[in-house]
Amino acid sequence: MSTAKANEVRANTMIKNLKKRNIDGIYCPTKEDALKQALSYIEKGSVVSWGGSMSVEEIGLLDAVRSGDYEVIDRSAAKTPDEQRELHSKTILADYYLMSTNAITLDGELINIDGTGNRVGALCYGPKHVIMIVGMNKVASNVEDGISRIRNIASPPNCIRLGLETPCSLTGRCGDCFGDTSICSDILITRRQSAAMKDRIKVILVGEDLGF
Repeated sequence: MSTAKANEVRANTMIKNLKKRNIDGIYCPTKEDALKQALSYIEKGSVVSWGGSMSVEEIGLLDAVRSGDYEVIDRSAAKTPDEQRELHSKTILADYYLMSTNAITLDGELINIDGTGNRVGALCYGPKHVIMIVGMNKVASNVEDGISRIRNIASPPNCIRLGLETPCSLTGRCGDCFGDTSICSDILITRRQSAAMKDRIKVILVGEDLGF
């Protein structure tokens, strides 16, 4: 009970700080609540795409979108690099983009590290709406701690999941690698959303551990 209450208190702090950054935040105690909340944001018949995210998958949002009344852009359908590029270009014009964040600070800063830049690119600009599913396990005290968390806690299991032989997948900690299999090419700190796109990003904080 104390952990659940602490999650709610932290979430309320972050929601206030997100608002100052023109980002909309809401807290959902469970995965089931988060799924209902996410679907309430997405209009029927709209174009929906997503970046690689275990969190989005774990709450059942991908299954719901795939089976729902939406036009889906699924990057996994690409069979060649050219097809993948074409799907990415369509994603930029999507109505809704689904993703998580690799870390979030108590002050409301979003921290993401990407291998090819497709996720961070869509987060910065393009899709009309970005919906983030964020487990409370991703909360960091500040940006420095958030980056350290991503490199040393999130990246090793993610690389193992993807079958990538990187220093972190072999040792369990960041090796600051430059190899072709590195998933840490671009680091994005989202400090705020411009006033012209206020509340474009909606962060659903979930009172459970999700993703890495």
